[in-house]
Amino acid sequence: MKILIDTDVLIDVALNRTPHARYSALILDTVQQHRFDAFIAWHSIANFYYLVASPKTNEAAREFIGELLTFVSIAPTRTEDALYALRLPMPDFEDALQVSAAKVCQAEYIITRNIKHFKRSPVLFQ
Repeated sequence: MKILIDTDVLIDVALNRTPHARYSALILDTVQQHRFDAFIAWHSIANFYYLVASPKTNEAAREFIGELLTFVSIAPTRTEDALYALRLPMPDFEDALQVSAAKVCQAEYIITRNIKHFKRSPVLFQ
């Protein structure tokens, strides 16, 4: 099964956001055991780094991303995929980009805790 992991899952783990961190870490642990083919959107790396890194945590954020990329692939997106995201009837453009990335990598599910933003998604969410 192919899944796309939303940025919020990554941030929950890196910042240990309770109560979400526990469940998000379980997702990443399961993916790391190669039980799913997992992807993230290209822009998730930038969003994650922007929200997590500070002068004190810069190196830790880079290490997190480096380790993540040992068991998660980046969905290969193009200009056409961004244009597709623009056409989606979703209120949040960043979430539409997630959907577009999921479509490109043929993910069956988007793993997120932000379910309300994905209600109009053509890709299923969990």
